[in-house]
Amino acid sequence: MKKITVLFAVLVWFVSACATAPATQSSGLTFFHLNDTYRIDAVEDRTAGGISRVLTLVREAKAQGRDVRILHGGDFLYPSLESQLWDGLQMVDAMNFMHAVAPLYAVAGNHEFDPRGPEQLVAALHASHFEWLGDNYSLKTGDAEADAMLRSGFVFQSGDKTVGVFSVTLHGGDGGNMRDYVDIDPDYLEAAERAIAALDARGVDLIIGVTHIHMWHDVEIAKLQADYPNLAFIVGGHEHELQYSKVADSAIVMKGASNARVIWRIDVDFTESDGYVVNEQSVVIDESIAFDPEYEVLANKWRGQLVAKFPILEARIGTAAHRMDVREETIRSSETSWGNFVTDLMRKAFGDPPTDFAFINSGTLRIDDFIEDDIRFEDVGRTFGFSSFLRYMTVTGAEFKRILEAGYRGGPEAQGYFPQVSGFRVCVDRSRKEFDRIVSLQVPSGDGWQEIEADREYVLVIPDFLYGGGDGYEIPKDRFASRPGSELKYLVLDEILRAQGSGESVGEAVTRENRRYHELLESKEPCFN
Repeated sequence: MKKITVLFAVLVWFVSACATAPATQSSGLTFFHLNDTYRIDAVEDRTAGGISRVLTLVREAKAQGRDVRILHGGDFLYPSLESQLWDGLQMVDAMNFMHAVAPLYAVAGNHEFDPRGPEQLVAALHASHFEWLGDNYSLKTGDAEADAMLRSGFVFQSGDKTVGVFSVTLHGGDGGNMRDYVDIDPDYLEAAERAIAALDARGVDLIIGVTHIHMWHDVEIAKLQADYPNLAFIVGGHEHELQYSKVADSAIVMKGASNARVIWRIDVDFTESDGYVVNEQSVVIDESIAFDPEYEVLANKWRGQLVAKFPILEARIGTAAHRMDVREETIRSSETSWGNFVTDLMRKAFGDPPTDFAFINSGTLRIDDFIEDDIRFEDVGRTFGFSSFLRYMTVTGAEFKRILEAGYRGGPEAQGYFPQVSGFRVCVDRSRKEFDRIVSLQVPSGDGWQEIEADREYVLVIPDFLYGGGDGYEIPKDRFASRPGSELKYLVLDEILRAQGSGESVGEAVTRENRRYHELLESKEPCFN
């Protein structure tokens, strides 16, 4: 078995209150959990992640005599370069392949509902061999057969044991999509408890959760273990980096990194005393794990079709001035050279002079990779998995500061709403309460910087998604705002081609001297010191 790098492994013992006999194995059940996978292949020049490597681990576990199941925490149909062509059917093909190796159970994530109409989802459901699960949402696509494919109160057999699975997904009010063809209950805790209670009443031996909601909601649901001891763990998606929670009298909560860069292996062994033991470990998916040869045939098929559609995809269009880290773990938590390049172009989107400010949510930049040396057409295509039209508008300094506070809410973990910025610099203290964390917001002044003027009007460029309240940004609607205009990915492509024609490279390294974002480590530390 290939060496597996383990970030951390925690052995957690769950034994029923009445258990007195020694725990001995009667059956072995193994889960592999992944979430937020937008690529059928690996990332970081094929050195990290990938379904192919996950399947190698699945086959090894099966060879050990384990009963293996695959869990998916949602977000797979959209967004990606491929989904613009095939509406996620390439991912359905990949997940069907996994399901043929070991049964796969998936919850729909918010991106499964990206299209405004139901046609694409209906096609994906009809093409799926794996199970779609949902206990707080129902489908009303107009296709009765497709709607019925969503399973609630789901159970499966592992030997003589019955396992129940509950599943909840994100409501539009929490950053999901509001669509006419899906009804989502926003009370995740109540919906989860209702589903768990029903499973418990059926006498299942184990209860697990597969979710696509924010981590803090998962943690609240996990507390139900105090009333339902057979609730063992919850695995989820939506956050794109490794997350873990285990506190007393609560189920374990686990989330992996996007594109299967880090996944979870969870071993459950039942005991003669009707208890169970859970052993979970996070697994870094890297070059130490071989690709699955059979899956590679499928991956190469789709790659061939992609290149056939876009022969220019692998063409060199420019040169990076340095290695730019656009992995999600980086761009969703810190300033990046690629983010600066993109937002600087946003300020020029509507002609001269450039606008005062621009910012974008990092979740718009989907490449999850490095950009270095030759910049290829594919790098731009993968950066923008969906269209991003821009607006310009006027805001006062005070309004802009209130708007930007939304980008620094929550914990320090990588978040898609973290802003990449241009035209200003911002200093943040995360020890302060939410929406009061910006210590200093400075604008250029001569050869230096000064604090933003609260009453002065500034011109701001943002994606239409943020103007509409996406990712929790509250944009005042009583201000002048243009209609949606420039498409961001074409601005980026045009600038790279212009630079190439002039013999220039793109991307300026972020240094201590030119940084736009400063997070205070201690409250007494001066901003931008």
